[in-house]
Amino acid sequence: MSGHSKWANIKNKKAKTDAAKGKIFTKLGREIAVAAKAGADPNTNSKLADVIAKAKAANMPNDNIKRSILKATGELGNVNYENLVYEGYGIGGSAVIVSTLTENKNRTVGEVRHIFDKFGGSLGTSGSVSFMFENCGLLVIERTVDLDEDTVMELALDSGADDVVTEDDVYEIKTSPAAFSGVRKYFEDRGYTFIEAAIQMLPNDKITLSEEQLVKFNKMLDAFEDNDDVQDVYHNVDLPEEEDED
Repeated sequence: MSGHSKWANIKNKKAKTDAAKGKIFTKLGREIAVAAKAGADPNTNSKLADVIAKAKAANMPNDNIKRSILKATGELGNVNYENLVYEGYGIGGSAVIVSTLTENKNRTVGEVRHIFDKFGGSLGTSGSVSFMFENCGLLVIERTVDLDEDTVMELALDSGADDVVTEDDVYEIKTSPAAFSGVRKYFEDRGYTFIEAAIQMLPNDKITLSEEQLVKFNKMLDAFEDNDDVQDVYHNVDLPEEEDED
C-alpha cells in the first residue's frame, strides 16, 4: 500500500476549523439533520451514520448530535436543503471546490461567485477543476504504542479499504466512496475512533503560491468558511506547515 499522505492535505483545513468550533458544529448539525430526514436511526441510515462519524471526529458533543437529528422532524422538517457543489479558480490558478447545503440556490451561487471574485478568483463550470481531484473516503486513526501497523493493515484489508498510509502520529485509511460506510462501521464495531472520517475531494497534485498570493488565498478560504451555506472547501494549494499553527 502506498506512502502518499492524504491526511497532510487536510491538516490545515482541520486546524482552521478547530479555531471556530461553534461555526463548524452548526454546519455539521445541518448536515446531520438533512441526512436524518431519510431516517433518524443511524443503524438503518448509513448516510446519517457517516455524518455522525464525521461530527464525532470533529469533537461535536453527543447532545448536539441528538438535537440535530430531532431537527429533521421539527424545524427543518419542511425545509428542503439541496447539496450543490461549485467549482472555480482561486488566485494563481489554484483549483477550488465548494460544497454547500442550501435552501436558496440563487442566494448561494451569488455569494460563492462574489467570494471567488473578491479574492482574485472566478467561479467555473461543472467539471472545470474536479478532474484534478480524487473523490475518496478517508478515515484517520491515532497511532499509539498499542496499535501497530500490521494490525491496522490487516483490519483495512479485511474491511475492504483501498490503502493505508502510516505517518508519525496517525494511520490514514483510504476507501472508495461506495465502500466508506462499510469500512467505517468495521472499525467502529471493533472500538476504534477517528480523528477524521469523511468522504473528501483530495487533490492529485498541489501547487505553490507566493507569500502574497497565500495571504489572499487564505482570506478566501476564511470567507467561504464564514458563509453559512458552505459545508466544505477543497483545494490544491500547498499550504505551508506553519500556517497549521495559526
